[in-house]
Amino acid sequence: MSQNPSVVLGESGYLAVVEPDRFVPGAYQLVVDGTPQSHVNLDDPSQLFFEYIQRMGNVIDLIGEPGEPITAVHLGAGALTLPRYIAHTRPGSRQQVVELESRLVELVRENLPLPRYASIRIRHGDAREVVGKLPAGLRGAVDLLVIDIFSGSRTPAHVTSVEFYRSAVSLLKPGGIVLVNVADGPPLAFARSQVATLGQVVGNVAALAETQVLKGRRFGNVVLVGSDSPLPLEWLPRLLASGPHPAKAVAGDELRAFVAGAPIVTDQTSVPSPPPARNIFQTGTRRD
Repeated sequence: MSQNPSVVLGESGYLAVVEPDRFVPGAYQLVVDGTPQSHVNLDDPSQLFFEYIQRMGNVIDLIGEPGEPITAVHLGAGALTLPRYIAHTRPGSRQQVVELESRLVELVRENLPLPRYASIRIRHGDAREVVGKLPAGLRGAVDLLVIDIFSGSRTPAHVTSVEFYRSAVSLLKPGGIVLVNVADGPPLAFARSQVATLGQVVGNVAALAETQVLKGRRFGNVVLVGSDSPLPLEWLPRLLASGPHPAKAVAGDELRAFVAGAPIVTDQTSVPSPPPARNIFQTGTRRD
């Protein structure tokens, strides 16, 4: 791989750069518009670096039987960290990835090649539009839907509404799991509205994050776990024990108190996620 390969993205105009991890041989970071977006270890795809991705990986590990192949759809590609993880830990899984920025995909595939054993199909286009065009056989057949859509450091408004979620989760089989990455800071108005909006569609939601983030004391990532079936109660203590620490999980009555009347987002009222302070990326980890 050439030294820090980069490309200007065609849709956003942001600069995307692949940088080697100075401390972990064989690992790399994808940075878009100055925002660390992904971290991958080519030598060990089971290693997840960013905290929110570790939380997602912990949920994925609890789906079905350990190591059992699943069908997964990922909206938002980044450096394909979770698709690599699933291919490595659940051999034989079938995966579809939707990404708007075709130049980003080309940069990643050229410099961070996918394992040959991975069954991962990448589709180019806007996530909301492509979801409606996916093969009919996928609808109602997906075990896992991952929604991790960012333009730079913000989630676009049109993929935060109840109309979007209804379309996206129609891919899930009964009891399937949707994971949503939400980035927000005090007073967590955006995150609370996303919990309310997703809950309106799937009925059952839990939120996972670093303790200070869920308490509304600093900016960070909140992972939403949703399903049309009740989430297994034994999941929450296992997810908390799995880390990273300190960790907090909110569900049931505590989640309803967390939402506290936050509005359900519609296409008419949707807004992008709030921008983080730039110094966040100088000292801490962020998104994958």
